[in-house]
Amino acid sequence: MRCAAPDTLPGRLRLSSGTGDALDEITGRLLAEDFARYEVELSRALSPQAPYLGAEEQELYRRGKRIRPMLLMLSARMIAGDGPLPAKVIKAAVSLEMLHVATLIHDDIIDDAMTRRGIASVNARHGTNAAILLGDMQFVQAIRTFTDAIETETEMGLVKLVLDTAFRICAGELDELRSDPGRDPVAQRERYMEVIERKTAIMFGLACETGVALVEGRTGQSRRAGFYGRRVGRAFQIFDDLMDILQAPEGSGKGRGTDLARRTLSLPLIFAMEELGPDHLVSRILRGAEATPAELAQGVEAVIRSGAPARAWAEARLQALDAETYLRGFAESPWRDALRTIALVTVNRAF
Repeated sequence: MRCAAPDTLPGRLRLSSGTGDALDEITGRLLAEDFARYEVELSRALSPQAPYLGAEEQELYRRGKRIRPMLLMLSARMIAGDGPLPAKVIKAAVSLEMLHVATLIHDDIIDDAMTRRGIASVNARHGTNAAILLGDMQFVQAIRTFTDAIETETEMGLVKLVLDTAFRICAGELDELRSDPGRDPVAQRERYMEVIERKTAIMFGLACETGVALVEGRTGQSRRAGFYGRRVGRAFQIFDDLMDILQAPEGSGKGRGTDLARRTLSLPLIFAMEELGPDHLVSRILRGAEATPAELAQGVEAVIRSGAPARAWAEARLQALDAETYLRGFAESPWRDALRTIALVTVNRAF
């Protein structure tokens, strides 16, 4: 299956020159009123934390792509159509973004990251102990906000789904820390897909499934939307891992090759190990060998020159194209077109 060129995709929306342009178009044209309500609800959800969250911490919520709330609201609108969305949909969208920010704060602690979204990370500003508590606070407030959105006994099942998702995200992060570079290539690839399913894809799927369920879509519709979201999440994470290798530091906001330096077994690095062999510098670094900055740079260049980036990009595109197939059972609408656009632009980002 071939994907059409980015500027000739069918549908009401066209891919713009970059991911941000496309998402801004969706936010500003299709979801403008929904996101205005989202901002109000977000401020309300953050207000109990005012004594602990400064302007810098709250800025984390303003600078993100807000893909998860976007997916949730677009999925809801595929079923509900025009008119104001129920308040519970907006609350659920805020809840999922808060859950996402909680994971970002904890990720930065694990990675000892000094910046996030162009500003100092929470742990850089407040230290590890306070950052752990602030991350926990985001998680608790996310669940509180989601619970407030529930109106029927049937919807109570969604609370368990959110909690199950949070558990699996934590499991995915732990699994990533336990990755073994000594495994055979097939086992490494399988392990990688399991990890990104838990730490990224499941949240995308939850957003889409919840959006449909909260506007009383059929069970089959919510499950199909969830399948779409999980595949978009896989594509998104694979491409993010690819950007770690290919994107210049000035474009990514972090040093190139962070995954190699931290010995994180991303898909591009797994493919590179297969191609370059066990005795290559890249493989030795990933197995724990000490490396100087010059050797790390040499390793990154070796990955770039290999066939690994192309293989990883092809896998990301397959996931995005697979995601698109799950939208075909929904009625044609600008919201369905927007979801299709998000799937495709995810793997057509510039680097």
